[in-house]
Order: sequence, then C-alpha cells, then structure tokens
Amino acid sequence: MNTAEELITSLMLRPWGQVSPSVYETGRVVSLAPWLTGHLKRIDFLTGAQRRDGAWGGPDGYGLVPTLSATEAILAALTRGDPGTDRHTLMRTAHEGLRVLGGWLSKRMDLPDMPAIEHIVPCLVSLINRRLADLPGHPPLPLPEGMSEDTLQLIRSWIASGAEIPEKLLHALEVAGLEAAGAPGIRPTPIGTVGASPAATAAWLGEPRDPYEPARGHLEAVVRLHGGPVPVGLPITVFERAWVLSWLVRAGVPVETPPEMTADLRAAIGPRGAAAGPGLPSDADTTSVALYALALSGAPHEPDSLWRFRTGTRFSTWPGEQGVSVSVNAHVLDAFGQYAASRPEAAPRYERTIAEVAAWIRDRQEPDGRWTDRWHASPYYATVSCALALDAFGGEASEKAVQAAVAWVLDTQRPDGSWGRWEGTAEETAYAIQVLLLTRGHADPSRPRAAERGLKHLMRADHPPLWHDKDLYAPLAVTRAAVLAASYLARRASSARSRTV
Repeated sequence: MNTAEELITSLMLRPWGQVSPSVYETGRVVSLAPWLTGHLKRIDFLTGAQRRDGAWGGPDGYGLVPTLSATEAILAALTRGDPGTDRHTLMRTAHEGLRVLGGWLSKRMDLPDMPAIEHIVPCLVSLINRRLADLPGHPPLPLPEGMSEDTLQLIRSWIASGAEIPEKLLHALEVAGLEAAGAPGIRPTPIGTVGASPAATAAWLGEPRDPYEPARGHLEAVVRLHGGPVPVGLPITVFERAWVLSWLVRAGVPVETPPEMTADLRAAIGPRGAAAGPGLPSDADTTSVALYALALSGAPHEPDSLWRFRTGTRFSTWPGEQGVSVSVNAHVLDAFGQYAASRPEAAPRYERTIAEVAAWIRDRQEPDGRWTDRWHASPYYATVSCALALDAFGGEASEKAVQAAVAWVLDTQRPDGSWGRWEGTAEETAYAIQVLLLTRGHADPSRPRAAERGLKHLMRADHPPLWHDKDLYAPLAVTRAAVLAASYLARRASSARSRTV
C-alpha cells in the first residue's frame, strides 16, 4: 500500500479527524472540567508548552488567546488547589504568563482575525482578573482597545432565556460562563458533542452528575486521542475528507477513493450545504471543497446548495459572516468550475457566477502577487487556493494574476529552499510547489528547479499549527495530503527534467 492510500485508509479508521492539540482548548477544559480523565496530563501539557519568554502560541498577535487561556487555567488549578499538582511550578508558570500579558495589553495590539476572538478575549481577561484576588502583586489586566464585555452579557442573557442558539455560537459556548451549564436551549448532537468543541461541551456539562451522559462519554473519548490534551475542533470528518481528496486528486496522485467515502461526502451535502462535522453549521468552504472533490473523483454533485451563501458577486463562509475570505471564494470557483466541466450541458447556468467570483478574487490580490486570508495564518495557503482556481477556471482575464502569484512564490523561496511565513515548513513549501507545478507554464525551467530545491523540506515530520480556529491548529491529515501531493509533483518534474538534461 502506498503512502497516499494509507492516508486515505486512516480517514476511514479515524472518522472524527486527525487534529493537533490546542493550548487554548486544553486550557478551557482544565478550567471547566477538572473531573475529566487526564486532568494532570493537561496541566503538564500547558506548563510544557510555555515558551521561554513566558507566552504560549505563535507570533504576530497569535499568542494572546492561548496565553490568556493557559494562564487562566493555571490560576484555576492554583485557586482550587488541585491534588497532584506542583504549586511552585504552577505559581512560576502563572507569574510568567501574567507578566507577558501585562506587557502586551498595556499597549495597542494588532490581533489576527480569529473566530470569536471578540468574545474570547474579554471573557478570559475577566476570569483572570477575578483569579488575581487570590494572587496579590499583579494589577488587573486591561482589555485591548475596542473590546468590551457588553456583547458577552447579551450572549449570556440570551442563553439563560432558553432561546435557541445559532450553531455558529455553539462552537465557542464556553464564553457564556455559568449560563452555559445545562442551558435548556442547547442539546448535544447524537455523538455527544456541543459545537464540535471540547471546551463548549465541557461548558454545557458543568458538573456532570450522570456518568452515562453522552456528552461526558464524548469528552472521555476525545481526551484519549492525545492522552489528555484536546484539539480545538472535533469532529471534522467532512472537512478532512474533502480537503485530503482534493489535494491528492488535483495533483494526479494515483489513489482509489473508497466508495463509502464518496457516498458519505454526497450525503453530507444537504439543501443548506455541508458542515465540517457534527455540531458545526453548514459553510460554503466545506460545501465547495466537498463538491470539488466529488467532481474530481468522477461523482459530480449538483452545487445549488451554494447559492444560499452568495452575497453580491462573492460568497460568504456562512450567511451573515463578518469579514470575507478569498480562499472560500476560490473553493467556490473550483466547485462551480469543475461541475461545469464535468457536466457541460449545465455549464451555461454557472458561467456568469464563475466570471464574477474570479474577478472578485483577482481584485483582492496584493500588489506583490500573493493573497492573504482569514482562515489561515500563511499567505501560501491563500495563494495556492486562489492561483489554482483562477488558473483552472478564471479564463484569460486571470492569466496575469496567476503569473504574479508564481513570481511571488519564486521570489520568496528561502535560501535553504523552503517556504514559510515565519520559518520554512513542509506545509507551506507544499503550497508553494503546487503553485509552481500545477499552473500553466510549469515547464519553465525556473519552476521545477525551485521545486526540486524545496523537495527535501517536504520530508519534515512536524506540522506547526497555521490554520485559524479559536486557536491556531493543524489538521494533520490535510497537511499530510498537501505534502504528498507536492512531493508527487516535484518528483515527477525532477524526473522529467533529468531526462531532458
């Protein structure tokens, strides 16, 4: 069995998804559910993940949410006097976290566009300030400019009223505090999750009295995946399968899609679209990539469920989205374009929309040739999404935009041959190689040469978290698929180049 087939098989064997553990989410579970199996291992994970400078998480503002969460969780363990913990270690860890947070929050911060950040930050700052009453010597933390607790109070009042809660809000239910526990307007999914989030599920459970409560059983199953720490989102079944298939099949990697996976993807796309997994709302991104993967696999599915996400000449991730995403629109372009190519008789219905979305994407290209996006920290992800979609379905009007993207990729290769925003990574190198070798003009000698220089970096085993959720995370099967696709392309290009030399 080759590596790609092994990856596909793993999707069927681990249907909830393969996701890296999250500092933010693990911190929330430490604070909310000290009764849950693996509590001390979660605390060890948090203390072990603290950086030398006292923070957690990534650079450029990405550290605020995980540092707030980890610090509050450590303070919670100290306040409760959790059995089995080392109080000296916890005090040192908390002091360092508070020192960093005090420095950050005393000045203006540029924060990334992360889901629910406008609710999470005020919630955690408030919780920490309450804990500081038991830890003299630290002044209260201020809120970042432009943030307040006003919306949090509205959310909590809404939940306490018993009203039905939008699915989008459930993913960050932990911000509701005590009002979340047993909220009458909220019920877990049949598998026991609330909002596809361990933290949200723990918040809804509160202090569980019934050991057979399905939500508790779900959490017990999730903590086993990493031996205690938890991911920021799970299950992500549809999202994972759709992205893995699309990366592999688009690159021409020889792989056989299990018929039950195809059937599951088709079944996941309802009249309102597809959700990344149980407990999450349907979204245009998952819907589009699932549609594209099906069409690539020879099982095209009519894409009309996407119309509900249309906003003018672009598409929103979900109706009422605050902000816009170029990668979502690139995937919409893929979905409509591939379906039209698979079903030529239906193509006229989608021609105008395809042209409008392509133009919208082109208009959002940065002057240097890249794109940036709200669902991923790296411009290489946004750029591969947009460049490949425009090259395949954007027509002649998109040629200059694709060429500019290729030029940007060539210009930003690191001296060691890798690509990456903060450092060279296998994932970002994979996206760069796909831009070079899956767009027209890939025979230009500069492209396979650059790809060949990057090939060795695809062998890196680590996949740092770069995807946006409440915290940065890595969907491990998805990133492996991107790397496998790029490796296949680069080796094929290198072999062809050696034959012509």
